[in-house]
Amino acid sequence: MVWQQKKIILATAALFGLVALGYAYLSTPEYQVSSVLRPAAINELDALNRSGVYTLPPNEALLKVGSSLESYDNRLGFFRSNQELFTQFKRPGRTLEQSFEDFNRNSLKLIFPDSKKADSQNAAISMELTYPGGVDGVKILNGFVDYAIDAERKQIAADLKVIVNNRLTELKGKLDAARSSYEIDKEARIAALNEADSIKRAQLQDELKALRQQLKIVRTDRMAQLSEAIGIARALNIQKPTTPSALGDSANIRGSSGMRTEINNQQIPLYFMGTEALEAERAALQQRKTDDFTEGRVAQIARELQLLQSNREVEALKQRQNEDLFLSGVEPLRSEIVRLGDLSNLDSSNMKLVSIDRKALEPMEPVKPKKALIVLLGLLLGGILGVLIVLVRNFLAVREGQLKNPTALRAPASLTSTASSGKDLQHEKI
Repeated sequence: MVWQQKKIILATAALFGLVALGYAYLSTPEYQVSSVLRPAAINELDALNRSGVYTLPPNEALLKVGSSLESYDNRLGFFRSNQELFTQFKRPGRTLEQSFEDFNRNSLKLIFPDSKKADSQNAAISMELTYPGGVDGVKILNGFVDYAIDAERKQIAADLKVIVNNRLTELKGKLDAARSSYEIDKEARIAALNEADSIKRAQLQDELKALRQQLKIVRTDRMAQLSEAIGIARALNIQKPTTPSALGDSANIRGSSGMRTEINNQQIPLYFMGTEALEAERAALQQRKTDDFTEGRVAQIARELQLLQSNREVEALKQRQNEDLFLSGVEPLRSEIVRLGDLSNLDSSNMKLVSIDRKALEPMEPVKPKKALIVLLGLLLGGILGVLIVLVRNFLAVREGQLKNPTALRAPASLTSTASSGKDLQHEKI
């Protein structure tokens, strides 16, 4: 009976199929594009890694870019910078952030590599964008990938700059400490030299004073000896220099002429010099104004005092123009400062953090709606509904017929009761 009403089933299936077909063709299609990123080649990051202050392996750079793609701030920044690409995501009464939240929640999907492959050169990060028709999804995804890579590149450049500046500050601090230490050492050296000169000068002056006093005492003692000798010579009437033997024989040889030769290893008393010589020497000693020439050490002391008037080493230390040339142990610091200064000029704009294995391309067909599947489901639901309609119609028709002809319902009942009574009579006869 169901198949007898196949027109209803076919009509219902056709109707639902048409509705599904209309929905499939009238609903807004949704497209999906994706971009795949892989680790950059080792030589791309060689300049950065050879700097010695910032190490970035290719796999770590890939993860950093992935974090940049996942960053809410980066996504919002790209959304704000390219609002003309997101006009279809804006709704009346919504703020810019609310429109972005709708786009961020439903449209973007980031797929990180498996943890087992994270350190492999085959690791990859995939970024998928699902968008309605009329939106330039290819431009959005490719633009956002470039935006995120550039943002991470700027972040790395900023980090590198901070690290280099901190290192330069540290090295300059060490260099300043070396300069301060040098200044202290130089001042200490100058003070030590001046102190040594002062001590030496004072010692020489003390020695000179004592020596002059000694010479004066010696001169005074000599004059006293001369005065005493003069008195003795006068008493002996010795006017000319003579000897003891000559003095003893003077009476015997008086009036005769001759020559005497005397050998004597004993010191002859001073008065034998005679009064003339002794008085002359005493007069000279009395008229002497200084005794410095009588002692060679006085001249040596004067020479040393003259040399101490100026210390050439102290003058050279004070007249140094470029103090940095005399700093010791700072050559490595200066070399490092020069090297880090060159790093601050490192061009990060050409730094390739990742390799874009596949850029987003225009999709060939939408991912939603799937027209064939929707039409098939529509036909299937229509057929099922048609069968249900036929079954309900048949049930209602039978029910209505029974209500209109009640005798048809009793006949079977009377036949049943007659048959049962006949069986009972036959059973009694037996």
